[in-house]
Amino acid sequence: MKRAGVASAMVLGLLSACKNPVGSRYEPDDAAQERGLLAINEAGCAACHEIPGVAWPKGRLGPSLEGFDDVGMIAGQLPNRPDLLAAFIRNAPAVKRDSTMPATPITQLEAVDIAAYLYGLDHD
Repeated sequence: MKRAGVASAMVLGLLSACKNPVGSRYEPDDAAQERGLLAINEAGCAACHEIPGVAWPKGRLGPSLEGFDDVGMIAGQLPNRPDLLAAFIRNAPAVKRDSTMPATPITQLEAVDIAAYLYGLDHD
């Protein structure tokens, strides 16, 4: 009986790390998405990442950000939530200690807008 309790706890723990159901996805507003694309271009995010909507460059050092809204975990470790994504975009090493992504010279609002752009990619 003890094993069943441990197994149940493990399953619940794994499920709590999963992405929210489709109906509860973050829906960014158009203005934030537009500002996010501008911030992506100004910060040079595409030097490392392939980003839909950015024609050039198409970076290969970091992962492609196409379909980001469907990614279950940010950097394979963090729950995919707007607040965590914005924090990660702005200062990845502070959010995930072993991250190879450097801190970026952007404001908090720019990070929020970049997150909005990435979450809106599948909703256009």
